[in-house]
Amino acid sequence: MLDILIVDDSAAIRKILQRVLRQTDIPIGNVFEAGDGKEALETLKTQPVGLILSDINMPNMSGLELLSAVKANEAWKNLPVVMVSTEGSQAKVLEAVELGAAGYVRKPFNADQIKEKLAALF
Repeated sequence: MLDILIVDDSAAIRKILQRVLRQTDIPIGNVFEAGDGKEALETLKTQPVGLILSDINMPNMSGLELLSAVKANEAWKNLPVVMVSTEGSQAKVLEAVELGAAGYVRKPFNADQIKEKLAALF
């Protein structure tokens, strides 16, 4: 079972992502939620997960800052992080990839786009 952390400042987007994840063929265990990068890091300290889905533009700590922190931590550096964002600029996508993102999905997304990205990872 795959435990997942969804990081987005929009509770509605977190709920939509949860619903989409349940529609995939991936055996999903617990789904944890965080409203920003700082909250996500706190969650990671107590809840080991196998995947992070993160927005980029969030208050307190952005998705790119979260990605950097995850990749810099020995315990989490191999954890796949998929960015899910309205931020479509090539520069941001490249920055996410350079920081170690496992994938990138643009909002608005559909279930198939999420499934496709996760199927490539698992």
